Amino acid sequence: MKLWKKICLGLIGVVVLLQIPFIYNRWQTGNLAEKISSLKSQKAKSTNQEYKDYRGIIHVHTSLGGHSTGNFDELLVGAEKNQLDFVVMTEHVSEFYDTSALTLRGFYKDTLFVGGSETSTKSDDRFLILDGFPKLTVVNKLDTKEFLYEIKSRNRLAFVTYPSRFKSWDEKIDGIEVFSLHTNSKGMNPFTFLPDALWSYRAYPGLTLARHFSRPEKSLKKFDELSKTRRLTLFAGSDAHSNLGFHLFGDDANNKFINLKFDRYEMVFRLVQTHILLPQNENFNKDSLLKALKNGNTFIGFDVLSDTSGFWFSAQNQDETKIIGEEILLEDGEINLKANAPQVSRFLLFKNGEKVFESGKTTEINFKVKEKGAYRIEVYLDSLGSPFDKMPWIISNPIYVR
Repeated sequence: MKLWKKICLGLIGVVVLLQIPFIYNRWQTGNLAEKISSLKSQKAKSTNQEYKDYRGIIHVHTSLGGHSTGNFDELLVGAEKNQLDFVVMTEHVSEFYDTSALTLRGFYKDTLFVGGSETSTKSDDRFLILDGFPKLTVVNKLDTKEFLYEIKSRNRLAFVTYPSRFKSWDEKIDGIEVFSLHTNSKGMNPFTFLPDALWSYRAYPGLTLARHFSRPEKSLKKFDELSKTRRLTLFAGSDAHSNLGFHLFGDDANNKFINLKFDRYEMVFRLVQTHILLPQNENFNKDSLLKALKNGNTFIGFDVLSDTSGFWFSAQNQDETKIIGEEILLEDGEINLKANAPQVSRFLLFKNGEKVFESGKTTEINFKVKEKGAYRIEVYLDSLGSPFDKMPWIISNPIYVR
């Protein structure tokens, strides 16, 4: 046999051998899908009767704000198929028109749409502004301190996006996007993710991505540092653009030959959601949604692993009960923290970012607090195996013990 043939056969053999780990990963992803399917029948009922859980997506773009090829029809289908209660739009701003006013607003079927904006300040700090307003393209030419003064004077929320690039942490922000699908995806190892995607993405697109998620260590550390002295909200951002893929030929009327899109809203929206809690007797509308987001009555759920609706975290002293995002006074030296999850799972309790309690496998914990601080919960589905013994299923906002 000629040398070049031997070399070619050798290279083919190497390529085949290199695929074995990813074929095994494909089998593991299939097993993971079966485990998640079985969890549906094991879901525990919520013990909370006073609050209702609304789930939705924050940080979404369409072609209206650029950087996206997604349209409203595709967006509405994605929201409906995921049975979302709300979608917070954050279109990039334009010098020529108010993108936040032109996007979807109000209820479409059962989903509430809120029009916000994504913009950067003169100091190059990036924000999501909820909700948007026409003069934002003038205000964003200010430095961050002046920008935030103008935002607050208009009773808008200023949420930090891309916290790794943010610099003005001493200013009065309302919250931090601690988990971003965009940022997490960029942090994936392409040498392991791309072969996995080749073998598994078509059958299990959401789980293929989720198996490469990692806990947002730096963002959570910064949030814990800030929440020691002030109240603010953590949330997850989808940064959905629906613009990854390719097509052969086509026209501006969207007639395309071999049109493949990998990040359709329908798929992206099922990965991670932000849940808000409202009293049962309170109407769900734009004002109540923004109020809950401002107050931190929210938690992050990686619902691609299992539905997180029904998670509950509260604090009780002799006089009152408080929920996620609220403050409670340390009276008579003791407060009871209680958390419930809709699946058997492992709970981690953090005080000012330091772990103070870890449970075994359970659906409920109680913890007696005798010290002041910001207490938040992370919940893990160890039963799903690696990497979900290190990647949270649920991340709550804190309860502030004063």
